[in-house]
Amino acid sequence: MTTQAYRASILHFPTQSNSPKQDYVYIEDGILVTRNSKIEFIGEYNNNINQYLNVNLHDYSGQLLLPGFIDSHLHFPQTEMLASFGEQLLDWLTDYTFPVERKFADSQYASHIAKIFIKQLHRHGTTTGMVYSSVHKQAADALFQEASSYNMLLIAGKVCMDRHCPDWLQDTPKSAQQDSADLIDKWHNNGRLKYAITPRFAPTSSAKQLHALGELAQQYPDVFIQTHLSENHNEIAWVKELFPERKNYLDVYDHYGLLRKGTVLGHGIHLEQAEWQRLQETQASIAFCPSSNLFLGSGLFDLAKAEQHHIPVMLATDVGGGTSFSMLKTMGEAYKICQLKGNQMDPMHGLYLMTQGAAVGLGLENEIGNLNPGTDADFVIINPEFDELSALRFESHRTPQDIIFALSMLADDRAIMATYVAGKAVYQADKQILKGSQ
Repeated sequence: MTTQAYRASILHFPTQSNSPKQDYVYIEDGILVTRNSKIEFIGEYNNNINQYLNVNLHDYSGQLLLPGFIDSHLHFPQTEMLASFGEQLLDWLTDYTFPVERKFADSQYASHIAKIFIKQLHRHGTTTGMVYSSVHKQAADALFQEASSYNMLLIAGKVCMDRHCPDWLQDTPKSAQQDSADLIDKWHNNGRLKYAITPRFAPTSSAKQLHALGELAQQYPDVFIQTHLSENHNEIAWVKELFPERKNYLDVYDHYGLLRKGTVLGHGIHLEQAEWQRLQETQASIAFCPSSNLFLGSGLFDLAKAEQHHIPVMLATDVGGGTSFSMLKTMGEAYKICQLKGNQMDPMHGLYLMTQGAAVGLGLENEIGNLNPGTDADFVIINPEFDELSALRFESHRTPQDIIFALSMLADDRAIMATYVAGKAVYQADKQILKGSQ
């Protein structure tokens, strides 16, 4: 058995919370102990170090140890189109997204981008992603294979779309169902990997395809579901034209059996009252994507209203509509959107939405999102004083809330000192980490 100890300031949310501002645990001088891939112990350093004197100690004194970040909505094929000059949603898909995704028919190319994509997640402290692949089965294989090489908990799925996209990106109702089923059988619960049934969004799936995917969801009740919802006014109008028989956008997914706990809907910016109510009833979650919502001019998500309806919300970068892999920067953008909506987001609230809150929404809080003994040892080491400006910022005021808030405004991957997945270092700022190294 491999046992390791880590000394640092430790911060996490041990339980589900409606008041993250109060319900966190902070140990200024703490010790976290891992055995193999799991967390074994967390506590005060001085009171507990004697029982671990023979254990290899990684001393990160003065730095911050957090649960690994959970990014609940991002697009693996869009890695290379990050920071392309902006359009609004539907033009963005046509002008940028579809041409780039065409390249992923080549499995070697998909594997090349998968390596870059996973490294970027780790470099930014993200240990779990809920990811859209392309329409190509082999691209999903490449992504899962790369995540598996790090023993990473990754949720992903092959995008399904059989209309309103170029014919060279279309699948069919039958092939979407069969390819998804094959991928589920191959990858879902293979190690730490999870599968998500992934219709891109209602306009690019016919009624027949949505029906086929609903059948698949019924056949595999523990598989996740991910898609997009009410991101853009023109998109919503288009859905109403395409599905006039349905009550609203959300009802399209509901009708075909695609709403349940474990369904994660990207955006949800422009929702009707009936949609808020139905989300609450089905326990589906919303991925709040502030960076891409601002970049594409989509609108301002109402976090306060979502939480009034007890809808699980999680933060997400939405790369490549989002402009950074950094969950810290994404939290800063979420704060700004809440300010514009007249609802201030406490920094601990923001941190919760990308750690324990996301895990709870996914039903994975016994595996990830916190630092409780028995959970998987996914965590990140952050240096709050990562440059001259940040060091100046913390000279006189350094409460946990203040640290997190300043990081959300000032930090990026420069603040990430190390990222650990299942107890093993997958990124260290001062050196390249090889797969399987300690």
